[in-house]
Amino acid sequence: MFRASSSRLSAPLRFSRRSLATHATQTPALNVSSPATRHDWTKSEIQQIYESPLLDLVFRAASVHRQHHDPSKIQLCTLMNIKTGGCTEDCSYCSQSSRYSTPTKASRLVDIEPVLEAARKAKANGSTRFCMGAAWRDLAGRKRGFERILQMVREVRGMGMEVCTTLGMLSPEQAKQLKEAGLTAYNHNLDTSREFYPKVCFVGRVITTRSYDERLDTISNVREAGISVCSGGILGLGESDEDRIGLIWEVSNMPEHPESFPVNALVPIKGTPLENNEPVKHQTLLRTIATARIVLPKTIIRLAAGRQTLDETQQAMCFMAGANAVFTGEQMLTTPCSPWDEDKAMMGRWGLEGMRSFEQEGVARKEGARLTDVDASPSSDGAAEAKDTNAPQPAL
Repeated sequence: MFRASSSRLSAPLRFSRRSLATHATQTPALNVSSPATRHDWTKSEIQQIYESPLLDLVFRAASVHRQHHDPSKIQLCTLMNIKTGGCTEDCSYCSQSSRYSTPTKASRLVDIEPVLEAARKAKANGSTRFCMGAAWRDLAGRKRGFERILQMVREVRGMGMEVCTTLGMLSPEQAKQLKEAGLTAYNHNLDTSREFYPKVCFVGRVITTRSYDERLDTISNVREAGISVCSGGILGLGESDEDRIGLIWEVSNMPEHPESFPVNALVPIKGTPLENNEPVKHQTLLRTIATARIVLPKTIIRLAAGRQTLDETQQAMCFMAGANAVFTGEQMLTTPCSPWDEDKAMMGRWGLEGMRSFEQEGVARKEGARLTDVDASPSSDGAAEAKDTNAPQPAL
């Protein structure tokens, strides 16, 4: 950031000699005036950012955020679980694993029409991205189910909404098929740092059924297919600050920064190995968001699972620190979600409004010729004004 002493400032950045509490000592790693997106961050640089005084950190992050994003815009996303439970994976935080006794019961892949009905409702309430999740390790042996999902993607994209899925591991060919169907983004979280990934859970790991490199391989397949990557992590697994820094470092050194970086706070669920984990402290969430914003300046930072545990002021601090997307609606995959009416009322109080579909530069670029003038129109969706209304928005 800017140096406090005017004698140390190079023109044209000169201030009076009186220092401000939010003006921290400048270091090359923290210089937010540079527009360059870096892919060569070191862990020590990121650690220096993460460990800086909290108010200084939020100020720096807010400055970077305003250089690359409209600070009044929040992307509203709605998530639907299209295939619940019965998963063969052993993710220690997830109630959908068949290995744990949890309240989540297994169900088959839903039909297309209920998905379209949910997408229409989401759009009518101002959401511009519709996300679909299936509790699978991968798509092997699921040809008919995958064909149904491809049709879901086509239909929702036909509404003019951004479409995201999370279906487990993908092959290059499966990623290509999703792209051809109109998929906007694919979520595949890294969860935590490479170092911590094999160190937690009652069996000794976050997850034993999928390696860290397999996660990176799927992300690579998605990126090479021309689909935007959505990849972040979960706080509250028992990780340290070093692991949160390691997660941000991992995604910052990818060939392309993720289009979006979800920051999840663990919601402990009875029956999972992490059911008794302590809640994530707000300052930890805030530090992670702010550091990610500085290191990933053009990425959308999504305040994801666990948001309903934050009060309105805590959420506002996250938005100030660079978070610019939320999940809103009736339900996450297996955890509570803040409802549309509450979110729109909150956004109205804070002077925030919804982001348009395909408004982010990277998303629009990957849409290419598929992005029509109607899709990009400022009046094409109901998120442009965060008003408390359930009336259907203009068609896209």
